[in-house]
Amino acid sequence: MRFRTPLSVAPPWASTASTSACPRPSRVIDFVGATGDAATITERLWNPHAPRLPWPLFTLFQHELPPIEDTMLLSGVNNLVLSRLPEEKQGRHGAFFDCGPAPDIVPPPDRRVEHAAELTLRHLGVWGLLANALVARPAFVLQPLAPWVREDPLPREKLLFEELDEVSNFRRFHSDISTMEVGRAYADRLAAGCARLGVRFLDMNVALAEAAGPEDWLFIDRVHCTDLGYDLV
Repeated sequence: MRFRTPLSVAPPWASTASTSACPRPSRVIDFVGATGDAATITERLWNPHAPRLPWPLFTLFQHELPPIEDTMLLSGVNNLVLSRLPEEKQGRHGAFFDCGPAPDIVPPPDRRVEHAAELTLRHLGVWGLLANALVARPAFVLQPLAPWVREDPLPREKLLFEELDEVSNFRRFHSDISTMEVGRAYADRLAAGCARLGVRFLDMNVALAEAAGPEDWLFIDRVHCTDLGYDLV
């Protein structure tokens, strides 16, 4: 992502040109896991790199903003998580959370990867059309999932995950996709699809694993980061 001031750690496509970009928030970008607004990805980008500009209200204040040259989506996990639901729950645009009881029969991981990648790329194709209308180069970043970043969590992460598993169903429902092998297979499909669409791609799981130190506490659950995790992202 590129703002007026180049990021200190830039992705492969970034240059040192003075430019601006517009990130699209999800729950990961927005707030979950952060101790406050200042620790979110949006705020970490907005305050140092585009201060005093109303980026989060782009649709209302576009006339006050400089031209956008790059736009980025950080997403991808929910489509794979929801791919376990039966076909009648998927509809035209994919399933939603809390739309029915957990199914007794779940597709194998390769089918889930195929379905989630197809759905994500279809949505990304529409986003690409919108970005091209703004003459803004689109990019897609696969969001990090703890078991796709590290084979083994830190002891404090493991304690949190185990405690959360007592009150939630993540491990019971999603252990089949919570492996490094599935994460890389999903990333490979998305990368190939992004190449066909002309969209730049980055697997944040690989990037975060390379950026983090061995004792860096990255996750408060398997999907959402700590302040440090968000800072590294």
